[in-house]
Amino acid sequence: MELLHLRYFLAVAQELNFSTAARKLHMAASPLSRRIKDLENEVGHRLFDRDTHHVRLTAAGSALLPIARGVLEQVDSIKWRLDETARPRRTTLLLGVPTGVHPDLRERMDALAERVGDRFEIKRWPGGTDRLVDAVCDGRLALTLARLPAGGDPALEQMPVMSERLGAVVPRDRFAGRESVALAELAELAYAGSPTAVTNAYFRGLDQQLAELGIKKRIELGSATFEGISEIVSSGLAFSISMLDARSPVQNYRLDNVTVLPFSDFHPRLETGLIWRKDRANGGDLQEVVAAAREVFAEPLRS
Repeated sequence: MELLHLRYFLAVAQELNFSTAARKLHMAASPLSRRIKDLENEVGHRLFDRDTHHVRLTAAGSALLPIARGVLEQVDSIKWRLDETARPRRTTLLLGVPTGVHPDLRERMDALAERVGDRFEIKRWPGGTDRLVDAVCDGRLALTLARLPAGGDPALEQMPVMSERLGAVVPRDRFAGRESVALAELAELAYAGSPTAVTNAYFRGLDQQLAELGIKKRIELGSATFEGISEIVSSGLAFSISMLDARSPVQNYRLDNVTVLPFSDFHPRLETGLIWRKDRANGGDLQEVVAAAREVFAEPLRS
């Protein structure tokens, strides 16, 4: 018995019409009928009842049908089963993502995951920059996006991936109709820094810079979230600093009486980089991933 006999049998059993089955198999009906008879002789049972108008499976044919399907499914699966065996197993890697990452960077993360998807499955891990960088250092994360500067560990390597313009988050009613704001106009308000969970070297430096430029008042919000800071700003007690781009996810935390204005005399930008450990990239387990990341993030974004 050959596999072709089973394919011929299955085609006739599905169509219950020799002419239709023959067309499906790209052959004439007469040789198809002979092949079925050869199969019937070999198994010792009639498989079809045939007359001039109808074709029906016999009891033996009905019994053979699931067997033939199973055999052919097993044979047809041989190639992909061997391909799966030969294909290297995918390794799961964690990529750190700080709060408020711009959607354009998310698109590039998706592109990186697709580029290395045959061998690596990239999962995203949220957190503040300091914690994410520490996790790269001790190997818990493969790579991380981080707000720069992000420490000076010589074991780490980084590449800039995005620069975002920052503006003043102010009470809307107090600055209605304004297209920009000067630092001196904010002196009466307290400065509410970023939430403790996401504060990093950049925002600590920004706080010091603002103090040197005349912004002396501070509101300490402890464990406040972005929503909490927005509440304080909305009430008219404070201002904060955040991304200007309307597409930034941080914009989702704005309340009705809150708006973001560019500074007329101050031009802060938030830089984001991609960080990894040198020993894992140079001949290590991340060499392929880092090479792909260098291509995907080759041109730093600006907003």
